[in-house]
Amino acid sequence: MSDVAFVDSHCHLDRLNLDAHNGDFDAMMAATAEAGVSHMLCIGVDLESFPDVQALAEQHDHVYASVGVHPLYKESREPQVSELVERAAHPKVVAIGETGLDYFYAKEQRDWQQRYFVAHIQAARETGLPLVIHTRGAKDDTLALLREHGQGQVRGVLHCFTEDLDMAQQAIDLGFYISISGIITFRNAETLRDTVKALPLERLLIETDSPWLAPVPFRGKPNEPRYVAQVAECVAELKGVGVDELARITRDNFFTLFNKAQP
Repeated sequence: MSDVAFVDSHCHLDRLNLDAHNGDFDAMMAATAEAGVSHMLCIGVDLESFPDVQALAEQHDHVYASVGVHPLYKESREPQVSELVERAAHPKVVAIGETGLDYFYAKEQRDWQQRYFVAHIQAARETGLPLVIHTRGAKDDTLALLREHGQGQVRGVLHCFTEDLDMAQQAIDLGFYISISGIITFRNAETLRDTVKALPLERLLIETDSPWLAPVPFRGKPNEPRYVAQVAECVAELKGVGVDELARITRDNFFTLFNKAQP
């Protein structure tokens, strides 16, 4: 087993492709541990599947959960602040989301996306839990709604970050972290790599967003939490630090942000 302890700050354990492990979830988890991944945050994307996400967190000490409705999951029932708050009271639920705005794929659906997003922001204020935000092509509205409805009382992370440096810096000023996925290893991600070079290490997290976006050299294959090691290696090189140091810093950042979780 690796001596390095990585944290995958954003994965979807309930949606993984387990073909590489002959359909055996426990074998996948064993391979994840062997790769040095100590903790994972399993992200909720709709309310219908949330019980499965919660169950995984209950069954594994080193897995935590979030509750929310993804901005592209309109078919999910609309999140009410009261339900988000109630479900977030579970001891293994450490965040609100995945929420946010996606105008890249659903620009014409701004109204309901914004309404859902505001409900999550309000739940985060009420619970004190951090937000997990998906934002794509919606820089101005994402930041404006956070300012208007968060009123300086919410924190969180912009996950799988692919937007510009200015957005990252404004989010950091609002108390947010920036999470980097396997996209950082893609050949056409030079702008993102330049952005990461400019960001402070104390505000970075790493993730897989598995089962999607497998890093090089696994691009095109189903992603898994164990591949967060490849993300860490790329980010460490960009920041000019060792992988061990990168793992330690991003792990500390994770438990600082998601402070309901226990190392």
